[in-house]
Amino acid sequence: MTRSFHAGVGGLRADRDTAVILLNMGGPESLEQVEPYLTRLFSDRKLIRLPGGPLLQRPLARLLARRRAVKSRDHYQQIGGGSPLRYWSERQAAALEEELGEGWRTYILMRYTEPRAQQVVQRLRQDGVRQALVLPLYPQFAEATSGSGIADFQQAVAALYPELVYSVVPHWYDWPPYLDAMAARVREGLEHFPPEHREQVPLLFSAHAMPQKVIDRGDPYLSQVLATARGLLQRFAGREWYLGFQSRSGPVRWTGPALTALLDQLSRKGRKDVLLVPLSFVSDHVETLYEIDKELQQEARRRGITNMVRCPALNDHRDFIRALAALVRQHRDLAIERDAPSRE
Repeated sequence: MTRSFHAGVGGLRADRDTAVILLNMGGPESLEQVEPYLTRLFSDRKLIRLPGGPLLQRPLARLLARRRAVKSRDHYQQIGGGSPLRYWSERQAAALEEELGEGWRTYILMRYTEPRAQQVVQRLRQDGVRQALVLPLYPQFAEATSGSGIADFQQAVAALYPELVYSVVPHWYDWPPYLDAMAARVREGLEHFPPEHREQVPLLFSAHAMPQKVIDRGDPYLSQVLATARGLLQRFAGREWYLGFQSRSGPVRWTGPALTALLDQLSRKGRKDVLLVPLSFVSDHVETLYEIDKELQQEARRRGITNMVRCPALNDHRDFIRALAALVRQHRDLAIERDAPSRE
């Protein structure tokens, strides 16, 4: 079950239309947007705390973004010239609105690219939206991702539309319909292996790394990633599995092990077939299309793992959209039920 919090005068009501605000990180849609995107990314102290405190965060972010931009532009160039994250988020929002039907409307909100929080909140006000449900497109909660996006939305609401009533679903890592949709993608991935090999193909789960000091301070991200993996394994009893982390960079201690270390382990065991299952992403973007499909594939082949397959991303698969629809319906109903006594 998910925990939630909400704000506004009164509470959510059954006799009002509800907007669903899908939060995501965003990504540069062109090569020209890469450096500004990185600057905004590195300026967020919820995501990364650069040395020197808040006063030096922005200048250091600009410097770091300038240094990283050349390499990042090359990565985005290799996946088509930009991030498809907004494209997939818009498709997910449109499919979700269709699935939910009358009385619902959907919006997307990106943390570091457009549409950003102030733009979306202004649009909510212009559209006459009176209540909303906020749903981060991160199944597992982390202060650096969901927490930062939620705080960004809250600040914009407080400044521009304090009358808005809203409720937040901060995580849904163990939502059974979501796990069912993930299991379906795993089965699709297993179809790429010869039938006689499928039962022996190990699952290599991947999640975005976090600085270990963040986890040590009590961030729930790692425990929720593990819970997602366990939920999936209940649907694949007896399967050999591993959990590793990607997108590790910089001179800090990250959650581990790294995916490359697990490839070493699989290679020593003589494994030639591996199914890679991203756990913390719900759509294709640079971490799947470049880091996994290009960089990690090369690392696997270098170690003699000749058939590493990545299972399809959830993107706008119908079962995933139905899982989100069931989640927001249940959350709204519970919020209405909880708030009802205050209106008697």
